[in-house]
Amino acid sequence: MTHSTLSLSPQDLLWQAVSTGDEHAATSTVFDALEHGLPAQEVLLELIAPVQRRVGEEWAANRLTVAQEHAASAINDRAIAALSHRTAGAAGTAAGTAAGTGAAGKGRVVVACVDGEWHGLPARLLSEVLKLRGWTVDHLGAQVTTDHLIEHIHQTGPDLVALSSSIATRLPTAHAAITAVQATGTPVLVGGAAFGRHGQYAALLGADAWAPDAKAAADRLDQGPLKRPAQAHQPIDDLPHLDDQEYTMVARTKSRLVRTVMAGLEDRFPALRAYTPAQRGHTAEDVAHITDFLATALYTDDPELFTTFLTWTAEILTARGVPTRSLIPALDILGEELKDFPRAAGMLARATDRLVQPQRGRLAREQA
Repeated sequence: MTHSTLSLSPQDLLWQAVSTGDEHAATSTVFDALEHGLPAQEVLLELIAPVQRRVGEEWAANRLTVAQEHAASAINDRAIAALSHRTAGAAGTAAGTAAGTGAAGKGRVVVACVDGEWHGLPARLLSEVLKLRGWTVDHLGAQVTTDHLIEHIHQTGPDLVALSSSIATRLPTAHAAITAVQATGTPVLVGGAAFGRHGQYAALLGADAWAPDAKAAADRLDQGPLKRPAQAHQPIDDLPHLDDQEYTMVARTKSRLVRTVMAGLEDRFPALRAYTPAQRGHTAEDVAHITDFLATALYTDDPELFTTFLTWTAEILTARGVPTRSLIPALDILGEELKDFPRAAGMLARATDRLVQPQRGRLAREQA
């Protein structure tokens, strides 16, 4: 180990390992942190979790490719597995106490990502923290279908289900899962970026509890068991704004909307004509994501959800050398296609204004 390596913090060492694809160094860094007295929970939450957030930030800034992001996330996941194996037999011992392992027997928790959610690491972190706190955990992983989740509940009878989702477009699916789980008489705790910075979508969809991160979730459960749902279940059709069918129509016509936008962009964004097939494919994916987020904003009746996504998308495109103005004609075409849908049209207009404002300001500064 070189002097320069010794001078790095554990976070820097772990980042260096995952960003270069060195699984052995990543695991060694995690074990070294344990051996130097950092409790296992802190290793998870103060070492691995921040490095994983940095992985996402570096991808967004275009400093990591998609493949590198996947590789880094996989190494972090295997580091968690190694940590779990190292601490699994330590419960109830002095070593276990030092590692952050609690007394067993608090209850049984099922931890799963909603169907279509492939960001599995936040759920994995929660599972490991709950194990350290003394819970029996069934970790089902990413992209768990509601049918499989319900089947598992009937087989195991857990005290609660913890559902994770990072992508807001999975909220309608999460709603269906919450409803189905509560119909079994099992309370549901939800977490992840999909449910809003303040958990507003968790409340909208009728979850029994929400937590912003793994530590908060574990702390909430340590306060006492979640109450069983007061009703048999949370009705999935209890969102009055869905009566206008705008969400349903946009969701069902997504493929047609994407084709229409791509065809119209030929004239409104001439640079598209010179795009390679791969670039066209990426553009079509972006338009599909825009349509998905519009549908989700209609489902939640929250225009800011859509506007925030468009602002984030503009930042991602800018980091990749794609002008933000390329989004405007796509939104215009969608607006024309959905002119008879008042809520959708309003959301598209609002998002367009948000994107145009910085450009107007830049032009004003250039002309001053």
